[in-house]
This record gives sequence, structure tokens and C-alpha cells, in this order.
Amino acid sequence: MKPAAKDGIEINETQDGLIVYDEETDRVHHLNQTAAVILQLCDGTLSVEEITTDIARMFELDQSPAETVEACLAQLEREGLVDLKE
Repeated sequence: MKPAAKDGIEINETQDGLIVYDEETDRVHHLNQTAAVILQLCDGTLSVEEITTDIARMFELDQSPAETVEACLAQLEREGLVDLKE
């Protein structure tokens, strides 16, 4: 699976993450720093495993954040911000 951010969303950086506006649904989403980084890594070229590895490296984690990354991706998909394509 290689998650990709939805086309047409407007992304604005804030001090504590991102504000994402989805014009199609007229919804605003406030993402914390972790969710913001995960969304930015969803470019359609990286697998979930690669995103997990990148998150672990960026945040200097001793344990794999696989559950957190998968939960975040599932929430981003439910909110219509990413497509989880095979």
C-alpha cells in the first residue's frame, strides 16, 4: 500500500502542525506534528512500512511506531485526506 494525499487539498503550516482545507467537503482539519509529517510523506511513492521507518528515524524512536502510523493513516483516510492504494 502506498498512501497518497488527496488532490486539491490546501495545506498550511502552523507552529504545532498543519491546517488542511478540503474544498470538496468544505472541511478544515487541524493536524498535530506527527499527523502532519505522516500526511506530507503520503506522496504515493512510499509504502506504509517506509513511512513508519521514516517516522521512527525523524522522531528518534527506539520502538517501531507502526501502530500509531497505521492508526493515523486510517483516520486520514476516514477524513478523506489520503487514499490508501495498493
